[in-house]
Amino acid sequence: MKDKKKFSLPARYVLFFLMLFCVALLAVGYFRPGFLSPVTGVVNSILAPMQKGLNRLGSSFADTAFDYQSLEEARAENQQLKEELAALKEDIGNYQQGQVELQELRELFELKGQYSDYETTGARIIQKDAGNWYHSFVIDKGEEDGIAVDMNVIADGGLVGIVTEVGKNYAKVRSIIDDDSNVSAMSLNSGDACIVSGDLQLYSEGSLRISYIDKNDNIWDDDKIVTSNISDKYLPNILIGYAKDIQVDSNNVTKSGYLIPEVDFGHLQTVLVIKTLKVTGEENQS
Repeated sequence: MKDKKKFSLPARYVLFFLMLFCVALLAVGYFRPGFLSPVTGVVNSILAPMQKGLNRLGSSFADTAFDYQSLEEARAENQQLKEELAALKEDIGNYQQGQVELQELRELFELKGQYSDYETTGARIIQKDAGNWYHSFVIDKGEEDGIAVDMNVIADGGLVGIVTEVGKNYAKVRSIIDDDSNVSAMSLNSGDACIVSGDLQLYSEGSLRISYIDKNDNIWDDDKIVTSNISDKYLPNILIGYAKDIQVDSNNVTKSGYLIPEVDFGHLQTVLVIKTLKVTGEENQS
């Protein structure tokens, strides 16, 4: 305890004398302004470099803070631009999709006009079997919409296929390119009969097969091939495609060749269902 008192007492004196010294300097400076000039010069010469250093340090801190703030602002602006760009891309995508759907509706409307003698309804494809082609697919219309098995399905100005299964609000369609499909057809020019057979492997090259043509029948390349009057399921005169490479078979009795379908079976989105059954010739009322 004694040592602490001995140490603290001189410290108080030192502080007291420093205060007196400062007061004396202030008094001398007030009454004799020029008297302390040498001392002031010495002090300034010592403090000036320190002040410059502090100024540089302060400026450096200020510049760093400004750069950091600018960087944060740039990041925020960049994020905002990214969000605006994403929104713009979404708007463009929606617009383009809307344009595609509008074009599809126009085409269906025009196609509906070509078959104005029949009641028709548009449908959207909601599912398809595995593979690149729409050889079997599901549409979003069913019994509730008056769809029935064996109704003809068209698109792109030509025959797509036939309804094979119907649910409450869906229906399954088998297209003419399916391996199990056979359509009774004829030449629109001559009326001579033929069979158009589905072949997925052959369709990968863009064509189907035409066969069972009598050697003397007038079916030749580029003839329009349509559904036949004698078909038990397909309505007559629906365009299927165009004949190609018709040649006499090795038996020298029949001819066969290929058909280029009117419909693009790689990009179907919407179809038109003809609600008239060939069997009864009457519109389905269910």
